[in-house]
Amino acid sequence: MASATCTVLLGRAYLLLVVFFLFPATVHGLARVKMDLLNKFEESKGLLTIPLDKQYVPVLRDNRTIMYKSTYFGKIAVGEPEQIFTVVFDTGSGHFILPSSKCMSPACASHRRYERGLSRSAVDIDYDGNEVAVDQEDRDAISVLFGTGQIEGEFAWETVCLHGRKPGTFSTNLQDMNATAEWQVGSGCTRVRVVFATKMTSDPFLSFEFDGVLGLGLSGLALRSEFSFMGQMVASRSLPASIFGVFVSQTDDTASEITFGGFDHRRMSGELHWATVFRPELGYWQLQVKNILIGGEPIELCQAGDCVAIADTGTSLLGVPKQAAQHVHWLLAREVEESQGEVDCRRHPGPDVIFDFGDFQVPITAKEYSRPAGLRVISKATNDTQFICRAQLLPIDDSPALGHKAWILGEPVLQKFYTAYDWKAGRIGFAPSLQPPGHAGFKRHRIVGLPSSELPTPTVVHI
Repeated sequence: MASATCTVLLGRAYLLLVVFFLFPATVHGLARVKMDLLNKFEESKGLLTIPLDKQYVPVLRDNRTIMYKSTYFGKIAVGEPEQIFTVVFDTGSGHFILPSSKCMSPACASHRRYERGLSRSAVDIDYDGNEVAVDQEDRDAISVLFGTGQIEGEFAWETVCLHGRKPGTFSTNLQDMNATAEWQVGSGCTRVRVVFATKMTSDPFLSFEFDGVLGLGLSGLALRSEFSFMGQMVASRSLPASIFGVFVSQTDDTASEITFGGFDHRRMSGELHWATVFRPELGYWQLQVKNILIGGEPIELCQAGDCVAIADTGTSLLGVPKQAAQHVHWLLAREVEESQGEVDCRRHPGPDVIFDFGDFQVPITAKEYSRPAGLRVISKATNDTQFICRAQLLPIDDSPALGHKAWILGEPVLQKFYTAYDWKAGRIGFAPSLQPPGHAGFKRHRIVGLPSSELPTPTVVHI
């Protein structure tokens, strides 16, 4: 979800924009009471925490699953009366996109669709924010590319809440909305311009469990500031602080979480180290990297200090510049002795990857970046076999906005580090994440598409 190409259709004209997942009963009871008290303490500070469901998405090659990507998504309330949707909270995009009831494609039909006729708080608008009739056919639309997929949608002002609606009033007067009227501090609700999809391709959206995407990128990724969800939340003072924090669980027993209005100390094993966003006008939560080291040796591509690293909650892999991907693959590959059973490469040591931000470093290990299954290489001449463990990497294409030295800090980094995003200050904080113990009966989340506990069959190559 890190990059998208947007085309705005003004009536029938086109404007192109590029915008760049078991205890004894007594102990269990005490643990539950302690957890409830901690939750109440965090809520007393005005923090709003949303547990995230997880979906495993298989990656196929030659009709065989070679690995799994993962997505994380939570619930959000839209409209009055509220309609509940599941969304990916994506720091790598800038718009809130939901399927509309107007959309009849299979990808839309397989998800909950927004019913415009049921909401009293919606105002249909054109690209400039001017009100249009609900039944107007010739209206502005937007086309957005997400990797292999595409959506087309219309615009509307709508009320969005991070939880069930609290009693209050709202206005459907455009002048009030453009003035960004303040809500009660900590309400977790705001008015924002939403893209409601009228067309959505099956690839990849049909395979996803979540309904939509809530972009949390900086304002530069949005068509206009009114489309920026966090921008509107901050402007309307709907949160106690202009910060949100992300915790990605390392096990399926414990829910991952996103917290709005601050960060959650319960999910951190140390203090946050902050770094300033580099070129915030681009809209990405990106940082300038002093250097990147693999196995203690610096990567030549980044020795000049001009590489960037983007924190992206919508990416499940470690993103590497395309020109360096093959070299990084080679550096992270290692030969292992294959036992009678299959090898889980995540448990076999390999070189650390260290992102050096100057004042602090963010390291990840083979546990985070490795593919579970290895590669079995068989010599045709000698019949000798080598078993190779490899990394899961996402090659990043060059782009006018990102250049050719952009790295993506996806799930491998986010599982190891709690990250906090300070909207007003334009900075990102990293702290080693504290993985809470799983407790039977504590689950607040779903796991979709859970793969078999058996390791995927290694890929066999004859040379």
